[in-house]
Amino acid sequence: MSARTVLQQADISRALTRIAHEILESNKGAAGLVLLGIPTRGVALAERLGALIASIADTEVPIGSLDVTLFRDDLAKHPTRSPQPTEIPAGGIDGKTVVLVDDVLFSGRSIRAALDAIQSIGRPSIVRLAILVDRGHRELPIRPDFVGKNIPSARTERVNVRLSENDGVDEVTIGA
Repeated sequence: MSARTVLQQADISRALTRIAHEILESNKGAAGLVLLGIPTRGVALAERLGALIASIADTEVPIGSLDVTLFRDDLAKHPTRSPQPTEIPAGGIDGKTVVLVDDVLFSGRSIRAALDAIQSIGRPSIVRLAILVDRGHRELPIRPDFVGKNIPSARTERVNVRLSENDGVDEVTIGA
């Protein structure tokens, strides 16, 4: 079975614009917001969301990255990439509304690791989750607050998010 495209550039842009509006509505504005992208593609998505929020609310939102590699509970079973830098905005996260941003939500293990990583850095007032693609198959009780697209999939299928910042094209494909 070959991969089929389920989201194209325009679909991704629309989804991110909607998520940006939902984040602002949920937070009642941009005050106290911090966006933390989970490397690799979550960082690019956080930067895009930050730019959209800035254009909508006419204010800059701090953006950082949160590497979760060393906080994962499945390192022995799944080889992973080498750790990426964690970059927390200058104002920190204490007392802030932190929105974790990632590309695909699958088992929930990356997000569980992200919650552990956040605890090692500070104490936000609230943590929200923004996901471009929710494919289901959760192994942990984790649910996103903001979703670009729910894409039902088989456990054996692979959902690939490609972004222009990393891959030269914006698309989401699903296939074997």
